Amino acid sequence: MDIDDPKKGIFELFSRHVSSGKAGFFEGVGIDFVFGKRQGPFVWDISGTKRLINCHCNGGVFNLGHRNPLMVQTLKDSLDRYDIGNHHLVSEQRALLARRLAELTPGDMSYTVFGVGGGEAIDLAIKLARGHTGRTKVISACGGYHGHTGLALAAGDEQYRKPFGPQPPGFVQVPFNDLDSLSGEIDGRTAAVIFETIPATAGMPVPDKDFYARVKDRCKDAGALLIIDEVQTGLGRTGKLWGIDHFGVVPDIMVIGKGLSGGIYPISATCFRPDLEAFFKQNPFIHVSTFGGAEVGCPVALAVLEESSRPEFLAHVEELARIFADGFEGLKRKHPEILVGLRQLGLMMGIEMVNDHCGPIMSKACYDNGVLSVYANNNPKVSQFLPPLVIDPALAFEIIERIDQALLDSKTFLGLG
Repeated sequence: MDIDDPKKGIFELFSRHVSSGKAGFFEGVGIDFVFGKRQGPFVWDISGTKRLINCHCNGGVFNLGHRNPLMVQTLKDSLDRYDIGNHHLVSEQRALLARRLAELTPGDMSYTVFGVGGGEAIDLAIKLARGHTGRTKVISACGGYHGHTGLALAAGDEQYRKPFGPQPPGFVQVPFNDLDSLSGEIDGRTAAVIFETIPATAGMPVPDKDFYARVKDRCKDAGALLIIDEVQTGLGRTGKLWGIDHFGVVPDIMVIGKGLSGGIYPISATCFRPDLEAFFKQNPFIHVSTFGGAEVGCPVALAVLEESSRPEFLAHVEELARIFADGFEGLKRKHPEILVGLRQLGLMMGIEMVNDHCGPIMSKACYDNGVLSVYANNNPKVSQFLPPLVIDPALAFEIIERIDQALLDSKTFLGLG
C-alpha cells in the first residue's frame, strides 16, 4: 500500500484483490471516494477532505443513518450475551423477532424465515410459492431487480442474468403497472407474481392506486400467490411502515431486508401467511441459512422495528417528504430544460430528467456538490434519491440547495441551458 497516499494505496489493493473493474470505473469518472468516518447522514472520505450527505443509503440500509447510537449500543449489549446461534435449533431471539414482525406486518402474515440478504429472502419466497402451489411459473416486472442470487436473479432484468447462460424455465416479465399485460400472462401454471412495491432500479415508478388490489384479484382468481418485495420500501421509507400499506393490500408473502439491519448487522426476512407454513411443517429442514437470523443480530432488527413503527417517526418522514415535494416543484420551475419532476412516495424518490444521459452526469454532479446519489441502472434518466429518514428539516433544505447546483452543473455539461 502507498503510505504517502493511503487512498491511492487502497484503490490499488482493491483493484488487485477485490475488483479491478470497479476500482477502474470510479477512478475513471472522478469519484475516488473511500468511506472513512461515518455518522448519521454523513460519510467522509478516508482522507478526511470530502464529506458527502448520503442520499443513496445503499438502498435503505442506512434508513436510520450511519452508526445510529441506539443500534450500536443494542449490538454491543447483544455481543455480551449472544453469538450466531444454530439455525437448525429452536431460538428464543428469532422467535421474539418473528413475533414482532407478525404484529407489525399487514394482515395475517404470522410466520417468518430469516436470511442474511434480500436476494436470499427472495429465493426463499419463490421456493415457498412453488412448493406450496406445485407450480413453477413466476411473473415479475421488466426492469425490476430482486437480487443477484439464483431465483432472485431469474426474476430480475435480463441484463443481470444474460451473461450466465439461458434463463431458467418458468420466469416471465411483464411491464410494471400494466394490468392488461399481467392478465395475459397469469394462468393455471402460475405459482407467483412478484413485484417491488416501488421498483427502484427501474426508476421509482409509482403505480396506480388500485394496481395492487387488482393484481391481488388476478392472483386469487388464478390460484397464484402475490409476493411483495419491500426490501427498499419497507420500514418507514414511504411514510408508512410498509410501502404496500399505501395500496390497502395484504400480500401472501412479503420480503424485508436492507434497513432491517440498522446498518449494523445483516439480516433479512421472508414473512408469510400461516397456511403457507404447512409446507415447512412437512419439510422443517428443507431450507437452512447458517447465518440467517443470527441471534446476535436479532435484537438490532427488533430495535429497528420499534423505532421505524413509532407514529412520531413516520410523521417525521411525511414532513420531510412534503419539504422535498415543495422543493422539487421549485427546482422544476427553475430547471425545466433538464428536470421533469420528482417520482415520490414518502422518501422513496427518483429525480426524473429529460434523457438517459442525465442520470450518470447528475450522479457526478451530486458528488461534486457533496451529495451521494446514484442513477437508476435500468432507467438512467432517473437518479435514485433516498436520504436517511432521520435527517432534520434544515438538512433537507440544504440538500435541495445542493441538488439545485448539481442540476445547474449537469445542464451546463450537457449543453441544455
